[in-house]
Amino acid sequence: MPVKEKLGVVVSNKMQKTIVVKIENRYPHPIYSKTMLKTKKYLAHDELQECNIGDKVLVQECRPLSKRKRWKLVKILSKSSLIS
Repeated sequence: MPVKEKLGVVVSNKMQKTIVVKIENRYPHPIYSKTMLKTKKYLAHDELQECNIGDKVLVQECRPLSKRKRWKLVKILSKSSLIS
């Protein structure tokens, strides 16, 4: 089975070795055909603690690392211009 990968934006890096990634999913409404936007937040493992808020990242599904953390950081696609 292929490994799941998702693109998202870091919304929090306050935890040790953990980031919160917001992933947006666009889909058409089944009746009205309007494009709907659904967002979901995932906890991802960031071993080197190199992510900042606003970075665009690629995360990959992995074995459970804690109660809610089942994703790991693969790479940072673009750094945020915000300095926090």
